[in-house]
Amino acid sequence: MKILELDFERGWRGGERQTLLSSLAFRDAGHEVDLLCRDGETLATRAGSEGLTVHGCRRPLDIVRFLIRHGRNYDILHAQTGHALTWLAATRWAHRRPIVMSRRVAFALHGTFTAWKYRQADAVVAISQACADSVRRLGIDDVHIIPSAVLPIVPDPERVRDCAAAWRLDGRKVVATTAALAEDKDPFTLIDAAAELLGRRDDVVFLHLGHGALLDAARARVAGLGLQDRYLLPGHQPQVEALFPLFDVFVMSSREEGLGSSVLDAFQARVPVASTDAGGLKELLAEGRGLLSPVGDSHALATHIDTLLAAGPATAAMVDAACRYVRANHEVGIMAGRYLTLFQTLATSLHS
Repeated sequence: MKILELDFERGWRGGERQTLLSSLAFRDAGHEVDLLCRDGETLATRAGSEGLTVHGCRRPLDIVRFLIRHGRNYDILHAQTGHALTWLAATRWAHRRPIVMSRRVAFALHGTFTAWKYRQADAVVAISQACADSVRRLGIDDVHIIPSAVLPIVPDPERVRDCAAAWRLDGRKVVATTAALAEDKDPFTLIDAAAELLGRRDDVVFLHLGHGALLDAARARVAGLGLQDRYLLPGHQPQVEALFPLFDVFVMSSREEGLGSSVLDAFQARVPVASTDAGGLKELLAEGRGLLSPVGDSHALATHIDTLLAAGPATAAMVDAACRYVRANHEVGIMAGRYLTLFQTLATSLHS
């Protein structure tokens, strides 16, 4: 099959990571894969370095032109974001090819136009039940569930040592998150939880590895609480999964979350997880794979972090269960196989 992947987002977050992983997996399975994305962004650069054919666009009009001129040359058009689905739906009259939409976020969908464009998709895939439910509320019941995947973590002991020294982590318990500093990730609940925990423990440091629009506000909150030396904000880190061996506890304070692929990294790295129960996080940490607290409840989050730092037998059993789960359900080959089965069905129907 010839597959076109579409992701026009800026920056590098979980969705862009999944776009690259799936594109490489489809190619490795013997299919021809092109990527239509924003020119000059990290996704375009990394995909190009992996040998993928990248069609860089600078504005939406470039996407429309490409799809009108070249869309019909593909067997499958795979939208990785809602914006990509918009352009595929708007140009369907020209390309007349099967559209697959991957829904990676769980926030509510509204409006007649949104419902229309989702109905233009020949298949809608959600990465969690929470994401699927957001689509079903539009009246679209046939939603496939294909969870995100993660690659095995490649050890980098030298980088881990360098970061530990630069951030002065030696001798302290490290509670970490890799979430963006954005409204949906709710960094302020995590900062408040840190303030509570650090008020009774002096052996802990919080490490927030991410960037975003709320960075300055987060720094101000940390400074106002006098935690500058104990709640560190070093910014975005490339290949951040390689740093998970530094962490004693991984934490998520999200208000909305499609799945939470960084939690899967924590599972692989055998780092226990405390999280809010937002969206797909509730599914990931079910059946004893982590500790869940209500969205916005900083006290409950602080209590769960403290419990995991104690590293008792229950925490060890939790880590074992999480590691088994991620290996059984979130390997790249499993994810790619499910997509390719769906793609083949749609492509066969097109040519029959």
